[in-house]
Amino acid sequence: MKYGAFLKSSVIAAGVTFAGAAFAQTNWDLPTPYPDGNFHTRNIAQFAEEVGEKSGGSLTITVHAGQSLIKHPDIKNSVRDGIVPAGELLVSRLENESAIFGVDSVPFLASSYEGSKKLYDAQRPYLEKLLAEQGLQLLFSVPWPPQGIYAKKEVTSLSDLSGLKFRAYNLGTERVAELAGMVPTQIEASDIPTAFATGRVDAMITSPSTGADSKAWDFLSHYHDTQAWLPRNMVIVNKAAFDGLSADEQAAIMDAAAAAETRGWEMSQEETASKTKVLQDNGIAIVTPSDTLQSEFAEIGKTMTEEWKAKAGAEGEELLKAYQSN
Repeated sequence: MKYGAFLKSSVIAAGVTFAGAAFAQTNWDLPTPYPDGNFHTRNIAQFAEEVGEKSGGSLTITVHAGQSLIKHPDIKNSVRDGIVPAGELLVSRLENESAIFGVDSVPFLASSYEGSKKLYDAQRPYLEKLLAEQGLQLLFSVPWPPQGIYAKKEVTSLSDLSGLKFRAYNLGTERVAELAGMVPTQIEASDIPTAFATGRVDAMITSPSTGADSKAWDFLSHYHDTQAWLPRNMVIVNKAAFDGLSADEQAAIMDAAAAAETRGWEMSQEETASKTKVLQDNGIAIVTPSDTLQSEFAEIGKTMTEEWKAKAGAEGEELLKAYQSN
């Protein structure tokens, strides 16, 4: 080959290599615990789509819903260990690591969207610090609708719940069960129908969303709108994976995350109304809790707030002061 031809072919090859580098694409997997139709999953799917758009296609995120890639209890560690770069989980699942993770699930501490947002604002700096210590970064956090009691009969006082097997999904719900005289049993959202069908549980406290997703009308008859608390999910990212992205890709993620958080809170409120109606339309009786039941649960809330403060220590005291001063 003549030198000129060699030079020309080398330049062409270099151009192809350069073009390939310029359009290099990073692909991320993001596991979530909930089904495709769940509003959390839909919000995350839109987040992933926006990341792709904002990054010009250089970063794509594939969402794996319904524990199809990684089971819920393993998502946080999988992100921390770099098995996947990002994932979604219930914040209070990590309460056994630090009480700070469980403040959103202290009953009746924040039982409205306004109160829940104030609590999140107070919690966020402590949450980010805890995650950073494990090489993790918070992207956004979105609440579930307020929690209510599902049962096979109307419950007018805690005595009606005594001895029942109660579905728990974190330390807080376990403690509610204990204080109410029930027997806590850890059950994932995806396993709820089977757990009721096989008699592993008799009652649960969860959102209208989870009730509708699991078709609670197939095995329960009453939903008591106690609005006990608004637990939150969070989407986290492996900090090393995030740091390995280009500045434009990082900006794309953070912009999309901010939009997802705002959108997710709005979707949650819409979800509360729509999924409560779904329950009612399918034969579930929507019950306004009796004064007796509300006051008994309020006492449980006071007890659990004091217990939480004792576990959370000085940082917990600071967090609650920040929340109560807002």
